[in-house]
Amino acid sequence: MKKILFTGFEPFGGDQTNPSWEAVCMLPAQIGEIHIAKRHMPVEYDGVASLLEQAIHEEHPDAVICVGQAGNRSVITPELVAINAKDAPVPDNAGVSYTGDPIRADGPAAYFATIPVRDIVADMKKAGVPASLSYSAGAYVCNCIMYHLLDLLNLRYPQIKGGFIHVPYSCEQVCAHPSSAPSLPLELIAKGLAAAAATVGNSLCTE
Repeated sequence: MKKILFTGFEPFGGDQTNPSWEAVCMLPAQIGEIHIAKRHMPVEYDGVASLLEQAIHEEHPDAVICVGQAGNRSVITPELVAINAKDAPVPDNAGVSYTGDPIRADGPAAYFATIPVRDIVADMKKAGVPASLSYSAGAYVCNCIMYHLLDLLNLRYPQIKGGFIHVPYSCEQVCAHPSSAPSLPLELIAKGLAAAAATVGNSLCTE
């Protein structure tokens, strides 16, 4: 049986919840023939790499999908590329901030996701979940964990597929934000992640 490891983040930016982790928690332990493992991650530039590597070492997954919140987006957005940069106007949860620093000084400028992101978008839409492909994961901790993931897989685990999915605010969360902030029901976000798991699972089983 194949295994997909999902990660989600803790709350940040003053929020009390983070739909990335809440939606991951809603996933069943098995989707079709795919076993689902889950890990909780801190919103810290310098804290995610070792925890991610530990999770991969312990879980032995066939694919890893990291999930994060993008509160300005109205649909679920699988990410195509991670860039080698840490650059955001706000600090992470450890109070650390960066301005254009590389994630790995001698690393490549970017990595492309190795999960089938275009198929994921198509299958999410077929499942009735609003989704679109994103060409920028930003330069905050979400991009950082995606870059760390793909760098680690490239260097040490080339047989494992990896990628990142951004999700909007949940409807339950948005009451703490301006009324114009886009959101999706948490159940719909989880449905989208389940569709992604099925798509990745199918790709693993046909290789």
